[in-house]
Amino acid sequence: MTEPLRDQGRTVRRSILFAFGVALVLYVGWLLRSVLLLLYVSALFAVVLQPLVCFISGIRVGRFRPFRRFGIVVLLLLVLGALTAFGFLAIPPVAGDLRDFGQEMPTRLPHLLESLKHVPFVGHIDAQALTSRIESVITESASSMLRSLKNWAGAIFTIAMGFILTVYFSLEGDVAYRWFLSFFPFEHRHRLDRTLRRAETRMGKWLLGQGSLMLILGVASTVTYLALHVRYAYALGFLTGLLNIIPVMGAAVCIGLALLVAAIDSWGRVLGVAIFYAIYINVENSFLTPRIMKSSVDLPGLSILVGLVIGSELAGVIGALVSVPTTVLVSVLLDEYLVVKGDAPGN
Repeated sequence: MTEPLRDQGRTVRRSILFAFGVALVLYVGWLLRSVLLLLYVSALFAVVLQPLVCFISGIRVGRFRPFRRFGIVVLLLLVLGALTAFGFLAIPPVAGDLRDFGQEMPTRLPHLLESLKHVPFVGHIDAQALTSRIESVITESASSMLRSLKNWAGAIFTIAMGFILTVYFSLEGDVAYRWFLSFFPFEHRHRLDRTLRRAETRMGKWLLGQGSLMLILGVASTVTYLALHVRYAYALGFLTGLLNIIPVMGAAVCIGLALLVAAIDSWGRVLGVAIFYAIYINVENSFLTPRIMKSSVDLPGLSILVGLVIGSELAGVIGALVSVPTTVLVSVLLDEYLVVKGDAPGN
């Protein structure tokens, strides 16, 4: 009886130690959640960008491939160069327009309110009091931005570290991937490897599909803004296409921003922008998205919306940004390990 009791005591002690170990790992993971999120997002971007990296690495000049080892570096330099060029082209006119708007706002706002006299309740607003309130809000916002300089510096540092980690994951991703697989029993590695590579293919196709939708929306919105003579047409068009990478939320922000800018000058321009977005959203939902995204990620719209809500709740804008590729990864894993294949009984 002594030996079984001794074995049972060892089992209980091992179980208690294992429970404490799991609790310690979870606690450390909670403390390092921001670092783990940065690592996950960087690794995810490295996977999503892999098709473009392979394309750049495969460029040949005669028999020479100049970017064979540094495709990801060339890609990031191209992106940074494009953003820098856009900043030099867009920021000066936008800054000038904002300065002029700030100077003209005290005279513009009463005229804007005057045009709303026929709208219920708006006609009773005191224009002078509202103007003073807006000016105080702008002043407080400017001082708040200066006070939060430390937070801006932290955000810039995080973005820079994300770029660096993405580069390293792209260059040394195979080593990290093999190390990750080594944690699983040998007999299960082949199946997991096959599943993750299938998810990688679909995630790469998502980037191509999403990039196509971003380009179409950016070009169409820029042309519309120019035709309607909306302020900051190029900047707004670029921002509209760029933010379209965030499903639903990005488009909503762009629509609100474009309508607000158009309202500065004319309600006719507001109507024109609203008509454009009403037509485009219907065309995108009924024609573009089913043909472009269905063939890439092969996910129903409900799962994308659920992933967006969960991602934005867990990690804000970053979570919304990576919600679709994360949903693709989860769907592939669930399909491989949990979904029962074959016909139902009785069929």
